[in-house]
Amino acid sequence: MHRDDDPLLYETSRPGLRAAPLPKPEVPVPADAIPAHLRRKAPPLLPEVTEGELARHFVKNSRKNVCVETGFYPLGSCTMKYNPKRHEDFVMSPALFRVHPYQPEEGVQPVLRMLWEMSDFLEELTGFHGVSVHPSAGSHGELTCLMMIRAYHSEHHPERDEILIPDSAHGTNPASVTMCGMKPVNVPSRPDGLLDIQAMKALIGPRTAGAMVTNPNTLGLFERQIHDLADALHAVDAFLFMDGANFNAIVGKARPADFGADCMHINLHKTFTIPHGGGGPGSGPIGYVEKLAPYAPTPVVVKEKGKFRIDWNRPKSIGPVRTFLSSTGATLRSYAYIRTLGAEGVRRIAEGAVLNANYLRVKLRDVLKFPYDRTCMHEFVASGTDLKERTGVKTLDVAKRLLDHGFHPPTVYFPLIVPECLMIEPTETESKATLDAFADALHRIVKEAETDPAVVTTAPHTMPVRRLDEVKAARDLRVRWRPEPAPAG
Repeated sequence: MHRDDDPLLYETSRPGLRAAPLPKPEVPVPADAIPAHLRRKAPPLLPEVTEGELARHFVKNSRKNVCVETGFYPLGSCTMKYNPKRHEDFVMSPALFRVHPYQPEEGVQPVLRMLWEMSDFLEELTGFHGVSVHPSAGSHGELTCLMMIRAYHSEHHPERDEILIPDSAHGTNPASVTMCGMKPVNVPSRPDGLLDIQAMKALIGPRTAGAMVTNPNTLGLFERQIHDLADALHAVDAFLFMDGANFNAIVGKARPADFGADCMHINLHKTFTIPHGGGGPGSGPIGYVEKLAPYAPTPVVVKEKGKFRIDWNRPKSIGPVRTFLSSTGATLRSYAYIRTLGAEGVRRIAEGAVLNANYLRVKLRDVLKFPYDRTCMHEFVASGTDLKERTGVKTLDVAKRLLDHGFHPPTVYFPLIVPECLMIEPTETESKATLDAFADALHRIVKEAETDPAVVTTAPHTMPVRRLDEVKAARDLRVRWRPEPAPAG
């Protein structure tokens, strides 16, 4: 469904209109350049509009979008911080934007140098022996680390195929394990939200390849016993993978390799401000200990005699996990961010993120239930169970009502171990005034739930699209437009 005054581009299409003329090829195209069986029998059905109509269509739709540039975006576990525009300008400069991935090494020395330095920066921040900037996203980094672990065990312990995962983990953890051909083993958390180290140790057996742990975890709590788990795994030649989704909370303050992690992924689009959304551009570099280094992805940028070259000579490598060396444009945004901040600025990332989260947590104590009400790291979880019991208003209703106040909702119903969960991550780039305004909005919404719950349960009221039938949207998904048939007669 769409509004009558906001038609689709296809519905405004008129034959013969063009947004831009395409120049004729300067080089003759052979008649058989495209094999006959691959040629279209008819032109593709594309909208025909003017350039002005095209621009207006996308600008109008962009104004309907809720984004970091339009308001506070406290989406827990996603670190939706503001992305400095100077780094966009940097990667869009012609010297970088027009570089082709397969130019000869001699012609891309500055790009190779920056990718090499970026790996060096991340090694320093994580404490790992090596870093690969190949993976394109966090989940891709998880999978790559697991492929390296599997490659190691294929050589040394081929029977090992089990990965221990706590029940508070991101859903991509068990998915990555399964994709890698191994088996996830679920481990319940303790009542205080932390790892049950004893339970995990008890599950370590002859088929254990490793464990996956997020630290700080998805409840915003630091796993203080993680070194004990690492020691238990290392005693049987198994590995500890650390999910680096929440690295924003400790970057510059603690190094995962120092508390026993053997490998981890780093979401550059979270901690180091690459724009989110739309399936990219993402970048999820991985760090790894020396024992796993022979299995790291190829090719590798190496420095020799003051120059940089691409090295494929890694006999035990799992091979390339993507084309070229990295999501270069995305990775170099983060390179510019780190160079801009410097060591002191990077440390202030974590300090600001933790301070903002705890300030907001305390501001909301009197209106939401806190199942783990103690000092948190970069994010915290609250529960709407009491509000639902008193008023019938659910967490989803509160989230929708926040849109009317100009705020993107927090993550809801995750982690699954917290009923009616709201997962709130303010990040370090938000001011005290913004945090106060968000807290005030939640106070007003809770008051509405107690006095006029229908206002909340029918929200949002001010958005271009009102509340959807989410079940119907999921089961009757329409991702392609088709012209309506002409009326009969």
